[in-house]
Order: sequence, then C-alpha cells, then structure tokens
Amino acid sequence: MAKTKTYYICQHCTHRSPKWMGRCPDCGSWNSLVEEIEPPAPPGRRTWFGSGGISHPVPLLEIPEEKTHRIQTGMAEVDRVLGGGLVEGSVILLGGDPGIGKSTLLLQMGYHLACRNVPTVYLSGEESPHQIKMRAQRLGLSKEGIWILSEPNLDRALQEALRLEPRLLVVDSIQTLYTEGHPSVPGSIGQLRETTALLTAAAKGRGMAVALVGHVTKEGTLAGPKVLEHMVDTVLYLEGDRGHPFRVLRAVKNRFGSTDEICILEMSEGGLVEVRNPSERFLCERPTGVSGSVVLASVEGNRPLLVELQALVSRSGFGMPRRATMGVDGQRVALLVAVLEKRAGLSLADQDIYLNVVGGLRVEEPGVDLGIASAIASSYLNRALDPQLVLFGEIGLAGEVRGIQRVGARVKEAQRMGFQRCVLPKGNLPQAREETDIELIGVESVEAMMEQLF
Repeated sequence: MAKTKTYYICQHCTHRSPKWMGRCPDCGSWNSLVEEIEPPAPPGRRTWFGSGGISHPVPLLEIPEEKTHRIQTGMAEVDRVLGGGLVEGSVILLGGDPGIGKSTLLLQMGYHLACRNVPTVYLSGEESPHQIKMRAQRLGLSKEGIWILSEPNLDRALQEALRLEPRLLVVDSIQTLYTEGHPSVPGSIGQLRETTALLTAAAKGRGMAVALVGHVTKEGTLAGPKVLEHMVDTVLYLEGDRGHPFRVLRAVKNRFGSTDEICILEMSEGGLVEVRNPSERFLCERPTGVSGSVVLASVEGNRPLLVELQALVSRSGFGMPRRATMGVDGQRVALLVAVLEKRAGLSLADQDIYLNVVGGLRVEEPGVDLGIASAIASSYLNRALDPQLVLFGEIGLAGEVRGIQRVGARVKEAQRMGFQRCVLPKGNLPQAREETDIELIGVESVEAMMEQLF
C-alpha cells in the first residue's frame, strides 16, 4: 500500500514545502503554510468530456459545431452579464464581500427558474434548511421546484442531488465542502481543488449549470488558489458598499460571453431588484445650485453611466491637510490636485479635500478626470456649475486634456437624460458631433476648462 505524504502548502500562492516555515519563500506571506496530507494517486482518471475513452487529436476544421444552449434566469440584467443566460454544463463562480447579497441573488435566480418548471437544487454547507426557508420567506419566494440540501460532504451531496436531475445546482459555498477522497480540512487548497474538479466533471457530464459561491479575502480577491478561477467557466463579482443599496454585478471572466458587461442591482426588502435605468436612479436626488457637484459620463463595461460626484474643499485647521475619497482612486485625486495647483493656479496645499461618488458606485477609468478636477475647482471657488452640464475626459501631468474611448455612448446617454451641454476633450469633438446635437464644448487643457466653466 502506498504511503501518504505530508506537505506544507502556502494558502496564498500554493507553494509546497516539505517542512513548516514562518514565511513563504515564494510570495513572502507570513504564517500561510498549512499542513496537508497528500493521498496516493487513485487508480484510473477522472472523465471530463464525453466518455472515458482515449482522446485523439482532431483537425480544427473537422470539429462539428455545437449549439450553445442557454437557460434564461428570469433576470434580464443578470442574463446580460452572463452573455445571454446560463450555459448548460458551465460552472460559474460568484464572489463578493460577506453580506453583499450573493446567496440572495442565487436564491432569487433559483426561484425564477422554478417558476418556469426548471428544477434547481440549492446545496448549502453553511446554513440549515430552516435558515434558508426563513430567508426565502423574507424575500417572498415560495415556489415548488427548488430543492434545499444541507450537506458538507460533496460525495453524498452529489449522489442525492443528481437523482433529481437538476438543470441548476447552486453551491453555497465552495469553501465549506469537502470530499472523502482528500484528507485535508474544508477550505484548504487541496479540498478546493478537488471539490471544484468534482463539480466541474458533474456539470460537463450531466449538462447542468453549476453556480459556486466563493468567499473573498480582506483584499477583495477570491479566497483560495488562483487555479480555482482557471477551472471555472465564468467568474462574477458582486460589488458595492453595504451602506448603500446599489450593487454592481461584474464579469471578470466569461468563456461564453463578453467580460465588458455589468448590471446594477438594488437591495430592497424583497431582495435584489434590477435597475433598468441606472443613470436616472443615481441622479434622482441631485441638488442644483450647489458648488462642488458635477455629473460625470462614465463607462462601466459596455454601459454608459451618468453619476454625480461631489467635492468639498475647505481650509485645513491642521498642518497636514486631509485628502479623503469614496468611489474614486485617492492617488489619482492627489495627481489632479497637483495639476490644478501647477497649471490652473489654484492654491490647494492648505485645503482639506473630500470627494464622494453618490450611490456607493466606484469609478476608476481615466475619463472621469475632467469631472474630478471641475468639482474640486467648483468647491474651492464656491461657484456652482450649470446643472444641465456633463463632463468627461482624461487629464495629463502637463495639464492637457486627452481624448478617450466610447465617446458616442457617453454623449448619447447625456442626451437621453436631458442634458444640454457637454464638456469633453477637443480631440473627441468629431466623434461626438456624429452622435448628438447637444451643445459640445471641446477643451484641450485645464486652463481652457477653467475659462469655459468659471
């Protein structure tokens, strides 16, 4: 009988060491090496695609085309992020902060499928069936066709779940499951790799979609080895500030669709609700005639969004002025403050500067630079901007305003929302004129922006 071997594996980078060390020699993480037992290799091999026969190379042109069958989730915005719906035989990994709404989203998805007689099994390794039923009652979900299974042992869980022949298997969460074929504890790298491989084999062999819930680390990345993200077909992140109702569902990997799609969801007493017109929701409570408030034309994925950015600039009472930001990159703001001081002549060295993107949304693309700079200048000069004005553009260190991408989509969204003027990079004027008839103001530098706005 073959002997088992003991290794110490880093939980961050999967570096393997024959003995314990306080610091991983590969990634430099402290106290990340955990003892794991590696069992002897089992006889045979796991079947991934088709039968267990021997695979032979096939010319690309001779491979027959296979039509992708999708299952509509009943949530149009979620289907948009998935590329048109759940693909039969695909494995989806959904990550997000604790309490952000991952379980709620998947439970609602199962409810909508059950309404169309699509059998769904909700496998939980964390909650009892009574806890799941209580959450379903709070959300107003009551429909036959959803089966609840609480079992952390994946071998027994799959045996019971596959008897029902589900078309969607929800696993909440992958870190709580274990398989008897691997002796390490649940949540370890070995168990994550083995349980995900078993679920992927079941999905491909049975043609059912599998949705996995994944925990995230304090840095916001999915816990476990990076190979976990490589093994699945789609990786989704549910993002947002728990103090705000809005959530952003974003695809960072999708083998069956684009990764440039997002959807906006709103957390309510009845669960997550799709926001079909996000620009209108973000601007519905915008104040008018107030300095420091501007409207940015941003693009998230393929979707243009108009969001309100508020800036507050006030004289600091301390030797070191504060710079606090929410929803925008603090380093980018510091760069733009330096450009405004050097190129526009604003004295901001002794000013506290606070910036906030209303609604809890985070915008990080370079196209929001012009809006950030104008909001800071507006608050510093205490002069309100035109409420019918929208801005976008990138600012360089020399104070120049650079052209950006997706100009037509931004201008169309501004026109649809009723805005009458748009300040944009001068180099983007030809593209913008082809898409709209609102007043376009092209600027080529920060000085030109200050002259036009103030």
